Amino acid sequence: PKMKEDNCLHAALICLGMLYYSHAITTEKLNHARPSLHGHHEKGKEGQVLHRSKRGWVWNQFFVIEEYTGPDPVLVGRLHSDIDSGDGNIKYILSGEGAGIIFVIDDKSGNIHATKTLDREERAQYTLTAQAVDRNTNRPLEPPSEFIVKVQDINDNPPEFLHENYHANVPERSNVGTSVIQVTASDADDPTYGNSAKLVYSILEGQPYFSVEAQTGIIRTALPNMDREAKEEYHVVIQAKDMGGHMGGLSGTTKVTITLTDVNDNPPKFPQSVYQMSVSEAAVPGEEVGRVKAKDPDIGENGLVAYSIIDGDGMDMFEITTDYETQEGVVKLKKLLDFETKKSYSLKVEAANVHIDPKFISNGPFKDTVTVKISVEDADEPPVFLKPSYIFEVQENAASGTVVGKVHAKDPDAANSAIRYSIDRHTDLERYFTINAEDGNIKTIKALDREEIAWHNISVFAVEVHKQHQEAKVPVAIKVVDVNDNAPKFAAAYEAFVCENARSNQQFITISADDKDDSANGPRFIFSLPPEIIHNPNFTLRDNRDNTASVLVRREGFSRQKQDLYLLPIVISDGGLPPMSSTNTLTIRVCGCDSNGSLLSCNAEAYILNAGLSTGALIAILACIVILLVIVVLFVTLKRQKKEPLIVFEEEDVRENIITYDDEGGGEEDTEAFDIATLQNPDGINGFIPRKDIKPEYQYMPRPGLRPAPNSVDVDDFINTRIQEADNDPTAPPYDSIQIYGYEGRGSVAGSLSSLESATTDSDLDYDYLQNWGPRFKKLADLYGSKDTFDDDS
Repeated sequence: PKMKEDNCLHAALICLGMLYYSHAITTEKLNHARPSLHGHHEKGKEGQVLHRSKRGWVWNQFFVIEEYTGPDPVLVGRLHSDIDSGDGNIKYILSGEGAGIIFVIDDKSGNIHATKTLDREERAQYTLTAQAVDRNTNRPLEPPSEFIVKVQDINDNPPEFLHENYHANVPERSNVGTSVIQVTASDADDPTYGNSAKLVYSILEGQPYFSVEAQTGIIRTALPNMDREAKEEYHVVIQAKDMGGHMGGLSGTTKVTITLTDVNDNPPKFPQSVYQMSVSEAAVPGEEVGRVKAKDPDIGENGLVAYSIIDGDGMDMFEITTDYETQEGVVKLKKLLDFETKKSYSLKVEAANVHIDPKFISNGPFKDTVTVKISVEDADEPPVFLKPSYIFEVQENAASGTVVGKVHAKDPDAANSAIRYSIDRHTDLERYFTINAEDGNIKTIKALDREEIAWHNISVFAVEVHKQHQEAKVPVAIKVVDVNDNAPKFAAAYEAFVCENARSNQQFITISADDKDDSANGPRFIFSLPPEIIHNPNFTLRDNRDNTASVLVRREGFSRQKQDLYLLPIVISDGGLPPMSSTNTLTIRVCGCDSNGSLLSCNAEAYILNAGLSTGALIAILACIVILLVIVVLFVTLKRQKKEPLIVFEEEDVRENIITYDDEGGGEEDTEAFDIATLQNPDGINGFIPRKDIKPEYQYMPRPGLRPAPNSVDVDDFINTRIQEADNDPTAPPYDSIQIYGYEGRGSVAGSLSSLESATTDSDLDYDYLQNWGPRFKKLADLYGSKDTFDDDS
């Protein structure tokens, strides 16, 4: 039916074109017959206006229908000149766009035909030029006339949307008529001619949820209260149809995916009314107890839920935080629990939306509550000390066994097991203290010295008797209380100097003191002289009452010649109860000073030498000289009376030498490294060997029983035998001597290695190889290796 409609439409358009062409020809002839309205005015000689007639050679435009597919070429129009008498002398020529290819002209009749199917969407018009010339001479008979051939549009292009698929969002619960998105289609047909490009939009799929405006293509919501939680995504098909939507028009479609965005229109809701949880009493604060979750079908920030504890007896013991990744409420322990004190807790937890939309506040409170019951489970707990730490005091020098203090721990479990105490020996390496395992009393083992260790920090363990793994530990600090057991002493090794010309009551040194005891038993210090020298004629002491004392000169005129050193005892007492005191000696040297009191010399000997030697010094020097002379005389006398040595060293006996054998054996078990038999003289084994270190007065026959076996290799037996022979030898001197075991052996089975007896004549040895041993053996090579050469030269 559509094809038939198109053919009918084409036929009608062709008829209209022919009518238009006939009308143009008629008009052309009429225009040629009547004067032209556009003719030029000319004045005659008498002022008469003359009119030039318009000729019929003015062309405006022709029309041709696009997409015509008839059997014959389409007649576009006809060119004709008024001067054409029909005898064929005029030739019509067509030039311009498409001339000769698309448009052809009959040069005799002037008819123009279109030889190809035209598409207006490809080209809407063509500009051509018409000419009329004399066929024989080609002389132009008419001026060139330009005209336009327009392609007449038909509805041959359907509407097309800009996108094949559209995506749009609209909030859920939107009011009816809320704009969602606008879709736009375009039509390639001529919008100025007919309704080929007049589009009308309609919705094919998506009712009754959405609608579309026919003229604009705007999609709007059509139903109220669309719920995202029920259905989130919709697929809508929109159609665009030309010809104003009438029958016979062409159409195109597009798909639109519409997603409902979330709004906070649902409050959170717990799926159950009570949650049961449990936690051990051994749990530490911060440990997770359990989780609760309120369901909210909304998403994103609309589904965010915050949890809080609003009531219950466990508000102080527990807390709740929000895990925003899982949207759960995490119940955590806030404080330590005690099963023996309270066995269960109850909490009222609220879950509320973080963001609330005021438009949906009427949907109800956007929060919910639930009850959480938490039971405490009993745990086997270690002992607990009554205090987190203990501090005790004990006096120093207290007797062994003195009670320092008592620690106490108990089993918090219902069983209330017995407790045993012990001291961590890593904290009491010197073992100053002991503890009673039953009652926790701490006592001293030995005396304490505050001046050595003022504080003792130990640790005490408490364990259950039947459960050794349950252990507790507590720090115990023991302060050693000071007792006044140290006397004050000089703060430094003082050595004072006083001038020979010192004035009376002149201060020459200030002293202070130190006390190892605590400040309560130390300063203030009291300085004084001993009672027996309180009236010392040389020096006096003044207590400055600020823990220092000044030493002053009591008299004038000191002499280094008479006495250059004074020792002044000073008594120092501390402020303890009872006080302690000590006597310290101050060394005072007498020195020579100038008139200003500056020290010049404290050397007493130099002063004496300048004045001459004293009688005592001279006597001492003479006594030393006499003693030295006596020693020299005695030494010379003893030298002359020296006897002949008991041991005669015979220089001729070369055997009487100490022979060193640098043989490192293999130890006690090595019996192969050295043959002890070589030390034995086989020539004299059956006879007496005379000693070589003395001249015996008579022969001594050794005892047969003490001689070792000839082939004995036992070093101990051999040496012991020799020692006994020497000890029992009456000819031996009464002191230790060197025992000589000089044995050279019976000779060697090998011949002599000496070259002294070698033949001095021709030798059968060949030393030519020395020529190849390099420069270091050149001399030997010249002596031995060049014999033949030498003989030849001679």
